[in-house]
Amino acid sequence: MVRTPSRRTHVVLAAAVIAVVAVVVAAAALLTSGGKSNAQVPPPRAPASARPAVVPLADAAQMPTTAGLTAALAAAVSDPNLGNLTGIITDAKSGQQIWEQRAGMPMQPASTNKVLTAGAALLTLDRGARVTTTVQAADQTRMPGVVVLVGGGDPTLSAAPPGVETWYRGAARISDLAEQVRKSGLTPTAVQVDTSLFTGPDMAPGWDPEDIKGGDIAPIQSVMLDAGRIQPTTLESRRSPTPALDAGRALAVALGVDPARVTFAPGPAGGRQLASVQSAALMERLLEMMNASDNVMAETIAREVAKATGRPLSFAGGVDAILSKLSAAKIDTTGASLVDSSGLSVADLLTSKTLDGVVGAAVGPDQPTLRPLVDLLPIAGGSGTLSNRFVGGDQMKSPAGWLRAKTGSLTKINSLAGIVTDTSGRVLTFAFISNNAGIEGRTAIDALAATLRTCGCAA
Repeated sequence: MVRTPSRRTHVVLAAAVIAVVAVVVAAAALLTSGGKSNAQVPPPRAPASARPAVVPLADAAQMPTTAGLTAALAAAVSDPNLGNLTGIITDAKSGQQIWEQRAGMPMQPASTNKVLTAGAALLTLDRGARVTTTVQAADQTRMPGVVVLVGGGDPTLSAAPPGVETWYRGAARISDLAEQVRKSGLTPTAVQVDTSLFTGPDMAPGWDPEDIKGGDIAPIQSVMLDAGRIQPTTLESRRSPTPALDAGRALAVALGVDPARVTFAPGPAGGRQLASVQSAALMERLLEMMNASDNVMAETIAREVAKATGRPLSFAGGVDAILSKLSAAKIDTTGASLVDSSGLSVADLLTSKTLDGVVGAAVGPDQPTLRPLVDLLPIAGGSGTLSNRFVGGDQMKSPAGWLRAKTGSLTKINSLAGIVTDTSGRVLTFAFISNNAGIEGRTAIDALAATLRTCGCAA
């Protein structure tokens, strides 16, 4: 076998060649000059300096006044496309409320609800936490050759072959499970799927079953294939109504057994473990959840929080765990009435005050564990669900790059919750919820948030 030299070897060889050439040139110069060198050592260059791309904001930036913000927002707030609007604006540094409009009124939050899910996950779980999916042997006396795919709560398991992209970065692979099973010495004859980890219904109250076909959701089960996506790398892919069985069938195919014989296990598996794979780390999964507004990811992460706090791994258990964890962190959750952790349900109710409270805690001094939440928020004009919003127009006045927020959008519902740095260098947190919105509701709520960047409302 001929071994290709490493890059380091190339560098060393190149340096050696240069050195030899330099010696030859120097010797020739000495010979032609009678043994005297005319070479001069060049003067030393000034040390290189760098200008940091991220610089701290000046402490001298003044906080906007309530009167100034009220005047600046008047036109945007009066847009009829906002329908029924609630909102709040807070100074990030001092935590002082500057402006509010019925901020304590419960409203349908849509996907801004994921701010609460992300916050509770950060407060509860290790940032590097991973979810494990296993394959166990069934009772070989009664069911010889039967293996059980045991769901651990990871929805991102993929049947994509090694090296082929899937929707989720760092997703566990069916192919890895199959390889480990083959090496275990057991010859599989059939596959069962154990979904007993999650309890209760797999669709939340207020979810429209048509949203499965629309690609917004799939039944929440403790093992899923590509979060239910039928086309794993397609943004608008339809979802499957049977994601756990799909995962079992994919394992059966990989093991060379009949996928048509895949069934649910009659009870929790308890046999010898044959294989295991792990999801990506929590921070990677939270980033997927927030940037793509991934409903399935939100619901499964909520169950991780429920498990860590001793609650049922269900919709109700996840909600209870999240609200309890936030309340313990001194975030006001008054008025919150939630039935899921993604915000997809039309039965969810949440206040702007609670949303702003979570964001404010992330930027404030008292809850450093929440600080990564800021990095999880999509960037205006730059990433996630804000990548195509707040773009165009006067770049000097645009909030693109200066505003980060979680979006929420359902029929006649628009919401935003996040942070913005105004042109004076003052950081503000905000939350706006618009229900019964008009056809231009999303544009109207963007205009409201954009005003915070350029209002010039300091005294």
